[in-house]
Amino acid sequence: MQLNPTTVKSLRHTFDWTQQQLADACDVSLRTIQRVEKEGAASKETTMALCAVFEVRQGELIKLDENNQNDANNSPSKSFIAGLIISSVISFALGAASVLLISN
Repeated sequence: MQLNPTTVKSLRHTFDWTQQQLADACDVSLRTIQRVEKEGAASKETTMALCAVFEVRQGELIKLDENNQNDANNSPSKSFIAGLIISSVISFALGAASVLLISN
């Protein structure tokens, strides 16, 4: 299951716990907590343990943070707009060049 690493780390800091303390509370290894906070990768059992310890619902750990959603949504449109601008400039330049060649 893919969790939001930033959310997990933030919740841990809210409780003022070390990674080892969180691992002990969830009955998982320190390495598991490190992996969740770095990559967001967690088994269903680890996810349920984190939810129980933090007293949150699963959706709160899975939810993407706002910045990631905005970046993901804006990237294709920015590329599309840049492509439109570049193609417009090229079309204008070619049109102007052909007018100059025809008029001479």
